[in-house]
Amino acid sequence: MEKNMNKTKVKKQVMDAYGFRHACKIFDADKKIGDEDFDFVLETAHLSPSSFGFEPWSFVVLQDARIRELLVPYAWGATKQLPTASHFVILLAKKSVDMKHGSDYVRYMMKEIQQLPDDVADEKNEKYKHFQESDFDIADERTMFDWAGKQCYIALGNMMSAAAMIGIDSCPVEGFDRKLLEKVLADEGVLDRQKYGVAVMAGFGYRIKQPREKTRRSKADKIRTV
Repeated sequence: MEKNMNKTKVKKQVMDAYGFRHACKIFDADKKIGDEDFDFVLETAHLSPSSFGFEPWSFVVLQDARIRELLVPYAWGATKQLPTASHFVILLAKKSVDMKHGSDYVRYMMKEIQQLPDDVADEKNEKYKHFQESDFDIADERTMFDWAGKQCYIALGNMMSAAAMIGIDSCPVEGFDRKLLEKVLADEGVLDRQKYGVAVMAGFGYRIKQPREKTRRSKADKIRTV
């Protein structure tokens, strides 16, 4: 009975958070997220799953107001979020130099991080090679970047959900000119364009006004059990 009651309580907490969460277009610039709370949000990104466990990402917490201002002309989807967000995160996806099967990075992940024996690492690399070349047809720089970017969205979703559960607002941002924005970040020493590209960005903070009611297609319209 107690276990079921706890489960019901957790379910309500999760659904309340999803009801609370919205794409916050402008934040209260005077309200800042505490370090402990934002460390919690970042930890959910750190612990997020990724394909083959290779973590094809890097997270930049951009708190420098000058650099944020430099990005505004190239981020039409964040013109209000960049100046007002308490914390602004840029999620970078690794490029093929690191993510191609057999790369130094892939070997490092298997040997040093996952601590796989040599024979197991070799077998996993062969499976990864088949996955890239056959299963998913990841054959060029663009498809490799897009695949890595998919992994970044897993971390982004976890961060936004975790933030909502402790009353922090967020807004995912895809509205930007990637090439021009990356040039600014590279010029400012924030981005190594040989290894990373910008997958998506997100602002975090506290809402300045209440959002409109959520609109969604019905579950019957988009969920099937077969």
